[in-house]
Amino acid sequence: MLLERFYDDTLAQASYLLGCSAAGDAIVIDPNRNLQQYLTKAAAEGLRITAVTETHIHADFVSGARELATMTGAELLLSGEGGDDWSYRFAAEAGARLLHDGDVHDVGAVRLGVLHTPGHTPEHLSFLVTDRAASEHPIGMFTGDFVFVGDVGRPDLLERAAHFAGTMDTSARGLFHSLQRTRGLPDHLQLWPGHGAGSACGKALGAVPSTTLGYERLANWAFQIDDEDSFVRHVLAGQPEPPRYFAVMKSVNRDGPAPRSTSELRRVSVDDTQAAVRRGAVIVDVRPTSEYSARHVIGAVAVPYGRSFTNYAGTVLSYDDDYVVFARDEAEARRARLALSLIGTDRVIGWTSASNLDAWSSRHLVESLPAISVEEASNGAAERILDVRGASEWAEGHIPSAEHAYLGDLLERVAHVPHATPLVLLCETGSRSVIAASVLRRAGFTNVRSLSGGLRAWQDSGLPIEK
Repeated sequence: MLLERFYDDTLAQASYLLGCSAAGDAIVIDPNRNLQQYLTKAAAEGLRITAVTETHIHADFVSGARELATMTGAELLLSGEGGDDWSYRFAAEAGARLLHDGDVHDVGAVRLGVLHTPGHTPEHLSFLVTDRAASEHPIGMFTGDFVFVGDVGRPDLLERAAHFAGTMDTSARGLFHSLQRTRGLPDHLQLWPGHGAGSACGKALGAVPSTTLGYERLANWAFQIDDEDSFVRHVLAGQPEPPRYFAVMKSVNRDGPAPRSTSELRRVSVDDTQAAVRRGAVIVDVRPTSEYSARHVIGAVAVPYGRSFTNYAGTVLSYDDDYVVFARDEAEARRARLALSLIGTDRVIGWTSASNLDAWSSRHLVESLPAISVEEASNGAAERILDVRGASEWAEGHIPSAEHAYLGDLLERVAHVPHATPLVLLCETGSRSVIAASVLRRAGFTNVRSLSGGLRAWQDSGLPIEK
């Protein structure tokens, strides 16, 4: 048996290639759209990808399962659970085999047993793995968004992201019963989850790549609560706001994602970028927020490339716009474009270099984003402070005079605020506040500043917070 884990930092997402070297066959579990990584690994190991599957209909990235199956001629295996209200609408068209609880699929001597583990989503499956060449006892389980390291999948997304009203409580109770079902599985069972720390698919995911069921029984909060009502209250409390793009991803992956564009990313000049902007395109500045704050093209939206890039991009960017990536070099632009494609933002028409800032400046199209210090803010220089963090972060502690305006709802919150109103944006350390300020500046707000160092700097200065 061969197991390879692929991890995308921008999504905090894990996918897997599981193979039997004796048979030369492999299956890919939960692939994203970066398909070349699976093809390259399979070829290096002398394996044929004969099957592709996924644990559930994903909300945080575009699934690559259908495209990979088409590309390789592999069998597409999809959940047949979940009922009519939430099931794969393209399964018949794609010739997929529908999996149900108790089914098995063999990859040579490696057997995958199908477990229906609803909760995070109604159709969610987990795959129990047995390396039959070594033992008839299972070795591990692909848990998708069912069990994570230190946490479990959130059961509120169907209601909060996909807007299926009244499903949170039912899903939370389903998750509780799915957990009870694991009682018959052995402690030694390795768990290979679909996400790690930083994912919005849970509250407090661990950063280690795998765990065991026995350890989670000892350390994971979800295994410590035996009362169903208590579990429901706990699992629904304090869940972070889902990024706005989750609703789109749910529909895309349910209805059938289109293949990713493979067109060449072209470098565009200042003139071409200006022309694109006049036609409605948006410049996405993916440099660090410190560089954006110092100098940036007027109207550019700051989305710094890093571990939270897709969450931020999916929160502040629209699927209806064309984009020009503003990057320090081509490699950074390519990374950003790939990450954007993973969440279905395919309308990237080119990239332009930060080395052209002087040319933009000569056309009077460059500005900076002013900051306000903690000392100035605490002395009354900030007339109106907007805290753009999530609701759970706000509840844990905030500046007494601040207003809560979550980043994803910011434009709605200020829809009736005069554009000349002095506004100070605040987050934990200063990154999200720069993103928020860039969104407001693009929307026409003229007096926007970011609180330098964010709430952490405020606390480090010994200033009071409220809970």
